[in-house]
Amino acid sequence: MATEISDEKDESCHGSDHFENKPDVDYAHGEEDILYESKGIKSLIRSPYILGACVLAACGGLSFGYDQGVISLILVMDQFRSQYPEVSPENPHYGFNTGLMTGMLELGAFLGCLLLPAVADRYSRKRALAVATVFFCVGAIIQSAAPDYATLVAGRAIGGVGVGSMAMGAPLYISEVAPPNLRGSLLVMEFISIVIGATLSYWITYGTRAIESDWAFRLPFVLQMLPALIVGIGLQFFPYSPRWLAMRERDQDCLLALQKLRRLPETDHRIQAEWNGIISEVKFQKEMKLREYGVEHSFISLEIKEWASLFSQKYFRQTVVALGVNFFQQFSGICAFVYYAPTFILALGQSYEMSLILSGMINVCQFVGVIPTFFHLDQMGRRKIAIFGGIAMSIPHFVVSGIVGRFEDSWSQHKAMGWVCIAFIYLYVLTYAVTYGPLAWALPAEIFPSHKRAKGVGAAAAMNWLANFIVGVVVPQMLISLRWGTYLFFGCFCLAASVFSFFLVPETAGKSLEQVAVSFGANMGMEEEELRNQIANQVHYQGPLVKDTVL
Repeated sequence: MATEISDEKDESCHGSDHFENKPDVDYAHGEEDILYESKGIKSLIRSPYILGACVLAACGGLSFGYDQGVISLILVMDQFRSQYPEVSPENPHYGFNTGLMTGMLELGAFLGCLLLPAVADRYSRKRALAVATVFFCVGAIIQSAAPDYATLVAGRAIGGVGVGSMAMGAPLYISEVAPPNLRGSLLVMEFISIVIGATLSYWITYGTRAIESDWAFRLPFVLQMLPALIVGIGLQFFPYSPRWLAMRERDQDCLLALQKLRRLPETDHRIQAEWNGIISEVKFQKEMKLREYGVEHSFISLEIKEWASLFSQKYFRQTVVALGVNFFQQFSGICAFVYYAPTFILALGQSYEMSLILSGMINVCQFVGVIPTFFHLDQMGRRKIAIFGGIAMSIPHFVVSGIVGRFEDSWSQHKAMGWVCIAFIYLYVLTYAVTYGPLAWALPAEIFPSHKRAKGVGAAAAMNWLANFIVGVVVPQMLISLRWGTYLFFGCFCLAASVFSFFLVPETAGKSLEQVAVSFGANMGMEEEELRNQIANQVHYQGPLVKDTVL
């Protein structure tokens, strides 16, 4: 239902007389801590609307995780190698063909992350996730029915566009609907869903491998469509992102969405503080965007300029942090183990059957490791786990590198050392799940201002997929050429991640998105500071203009 557009202030929603228990606030800098509930599981249970929306959005990660889990076991199936001899070890180009087929999904995901932000900004975050679902399902159908290697590779590329888009869209939506005190835990749900998807698909495929026909691998490919369809359809019944509504100048809708998500009346001072903070930041960023780009621009021209602006001086630090954390997440080596776990474990002297069982436990380790982070990320803080996580991940890599270098030609005489290597691989996976696994999904969604968030998260996710693609393609050949040096390679990148984080990664825990945006703009010029103050005060004392009230 629509109401008349009004240029008058809305006395029912604004003004100090209507705030319940309103504290003194610096409106220009969003210095009030907006705490809706206590942190932790109790607060999540008391926020079923937010939890439901975030669970649905995070289910997009199931699609990525499902593919990770399914491909590692399918690659060693006799039925799969018989249907696609290009990925059989007997093929002279086995290493390249296997890496290319595995990595094409990540390359498609890279493209999806670059294309989807325009849809997310123009048509909403949740509609963008619906578009991603269509791409994913088309790709899944092609993979399931692929008669030859080339068609399979094409299907993985198309499906990858959907996977990448969902992986980008989910944290974007979650970050914009979650309250500040729960945002970290809810963003971790993206990683949890990836791990759950990988675990489920691995053991489903472990069961289907007993099927003698090509349905041994085609059935798992078909089943991957289920979580994607749940996301694409289910999310349409939840509210639009309040911040996206504000970007579309639907200020009253933004307030209604906040009320629905927070389950509080519009007069509550926390609703008012968050609403005013959102509107102020959006108006400020729009004014800066107008000054930066001017008025007359074609859609394509504006898109190019907005992507390029991520690397301008104003947003360079945010962009470097977002890209860097995702780069180091992948170059810590996690996808090498997830994609090629049976290959790694076979090389440590284990039997074929044992290698399959031990490989499945890698995803179980990820799930176990992420649980404490889910409940305590906002207490632990992002910066600490970024610095110490890099150091902790490097140690198992260096230990395994030394052991493999010493005993790789004599595992039959030193079986105990092979088990030690497997134990340290599990230790690495646990450490990764506690630190960089969830961090790379949470941090980029927090550090960009409203009008840059979609493209900033898109760039971060694109880096994740690009690095993932590189790792997926090169690891089979690395295992052949570098052998123990493969572990040393990833260990060095883990140490580099710690150094990078010490100098560049900020602390965002407990801050609203608007507070985070302001903290990155601490070096802005006097003119910009003046403009921010002016807009913030205007929004608080006059209220945003009511443009639309249709949800």
